[in-house]
Amino acid sequence: MAEAPDIPTPSWRTARKPARPPRKPPISAEAIVDAALAIIDAEGMDALSMRRVAQKLDTGAATLYAHVRNKEELLDLVVDRVTGELDLPEPDPGTWDRQMLEGMRRIRGVYMAHRDLAKASFGRIPTSPNALRSSEGMLAILKAGGLPDRVVAWSADLIALYATSSAYEQGMLALREDQDPGATQRYFEQVGAFFASLPPERFPTLTSLLPALMEGDDNERYDFGVEVILLGIQAYADRMRDRQAEADGEDDAAD
Repeated sequence: MAEAPDIPTPSWRTARKPARPPRKPPISAEAIVDAALAIIDAEGMDALSMRRVAQKLDTGAATLYAHVRNKEELLDLVVDRVTGELDLPEPDPGTWDRQMLEGMRRIRGVYMAHRDLAKASFGRIPTSPNALRSSEGMLAILKAGGLPDRVVAWSADLIALYATSSAYEQGMLALREDQDPGATQRYFEQVGAFFASLPPERFPTLTSLLPALMEGDDNERYDFGVEVILLGIQAYADRMRDRQAEADGEDDAAD
C-alpha cells in the first residue's frame, strides 16, 4: 500500500534513483547514410545538409564528422548505397543490345526511386565499390557485343549520362507533384495548347508535328532514346571496322 504523501520517508529507506534515459544507439557511417537517404527520399537533394542529418539522428553535426569528412563524401556514400540496388544481367553476346536496354531501364529506375539524387552522380567518376561493380557490369555487356574497345569505353559515358539525366528530370517532376498535385499534367496540357495556338504560316513544321510532339509517355520516350543510342553505337563500331579494313587493304597494296 502506498504511504500517505504527508508521511515522511523513514531514514533507513533509500530513495530510488531516477531511471536513466535509454541510451542512444551509436552513430555509424551506415546510420548517417540511412538518415541522408531518408531526407533525400522525402524532400529531395536541396534539403540535405550535415546539420539536417544530425538533427534527424538527434545528435550534433560534430558527431557526424567522426565518420564522414563532409557533405561531398556523404553524397559519395549515398550514391554508392543506391548504386548497390542495381542488378545487371550476366553478359550475353547474342542479346547484348537487349541487355543494355534493360540495364539502362534499371539505372533510371533505381535513381528515380530516390527523387532527384541522380543530380549527385553528375561529374562523379565511379570509384566506390558498388559504382565500380555496376560499371564493370555495363562495360562487360558492351564488350560482349564485340564492340571495339574505344567504343565500349566512350559509350559508358553516354549511357550513364542519358540514364541519370532522365532519372533527374523525372525526380524533379515528382518533387513538383508533391508540392502541387497535378501540376505536371496541367503544364503539358498548357504547352500543348500553346503550340496549337501558334500561327502555322510562321511555324509550319512545329505545328504539323504537334500530335507526335505530345504523344508517348516518359517510359516510351526514354526507350526510344536508348534504342537510338544503341543503334548509333553499333553503327559507329561498324564504321570503325570498315575504315580499319580499308586502311589495312591500302597497306597491303602498298607492300
